[in-house]
Amino acid sequence: MGISIRASAMTDPITPVSEDREVAPPQQTVDGVPIAPVGGLDTALDQGLEVKARSQWNYARRRFVRHRLAMVGLVVLIIVFGAGIFANYIAPYSFSEIDLTNLISPPTTVGHHFFGTDAIGRDYFSRVIYGIRTSEEVGVFVAILSSLIGLVVGAIAGYYGGVVDNLLMRTTDLVLTLPFLAILLTASALLGQGSQWRVSIILALLFWTGLARVVRGIFLSLREKEYVEAAKAAGAGDARIMFRHILPNTLGPIIVNGTLAVATAILIEAALSFLGFGIKPPTPSLGVLVSDAQANPQQWWLTVFPGLTIVIIVLAINFVGDGLRDALDPTQRRVRA
Repeated sequence: MGISIRASAMTDPITPVSEDREVAPPQQTVDGVPIAPVGGLDTALDQGLEVKARSQWNYARRRFVRHRLAMVGLVVLIIVFGAGIFANYIAPYSFSEIDLTNLISPPTTVGHHFFGTDAIGRDYFSRVIYGIRTSEEVGVFVAILSSLIGLVVGAIAGYYGGVVDNLLMRTTDLVLTLPFLAILLTASALLGQGSQWRVSIILALLFWTGLARVVRGIFLSLREKEYVEAAKAAGAGDARIMFRHILPNTLGPIIVNGTLAVATAILIEAALSFLGFGIKPPTPSLGVLVSDAQANPQQWWLTVFPGLTIVIIVLAINFVGDGLRDALDPTQRRVRA
């Protein structure tokens, strides 16, 4: 028996094993069912799985897309603002072109005046589209300028503190205590009548205070963080620390505030133009159109179409702002529809 075993061992061929060849480990099973080995990132890469790290902005984008009202508002806003941007191509007539054969004609889908005409025969659909362009220019300009002023003031006050903080915040408090409507009407009457850009500058100089206080509070809390201390130890300057390291953590409130400032600026510009202290004809704006309609109260379309456009724009912006607030809030866990 011993001789037979040795003979068999000597006659069986031996398969050489390459040194470069790796022997796969035995498959692990639970009750006969094979399971995947747990090896972390290396195992996932070995199996051909690509592991991607998601940033906070990716999570914010996903939360915003899942916010149904925000997406509806964004689509409506793109359509309305797009019509204003391309008013020269979309409007069938110029905002000042007169049709003497159709004076104060009602809206019709058969003719060429879908929103009707005003008292001197100007196409109201074209005037509403051009009014959207003027109002969106005011809203966007006010949001950008006021956000820049509030950001700079709040960042400097929050980062340096002390005397600088007291001086800037007392100035902010002074602006906040001013009677907003009285200052706005007086400044518009003396400086801002007729031009949408002058009206925009006046509004921006009164809009920055709220954002400045928010940014100041965030900078006060973030300037003591470890990464700020590390940047200081590495020799980074104050400007780099403020706008390279701390500013990205304040973009959420800034974006939300800027979005809502567009709607507020459009509403206030419309109110000023309605009262006669804002944009003056022949420049069309939604507030001017509503104001001009008061001379012909029986013609409902002169008030309804520009007024309804203002409501749609403001609602859409508020929906988008609400979605941005929920998406950019790191503590938000549930997406509101």
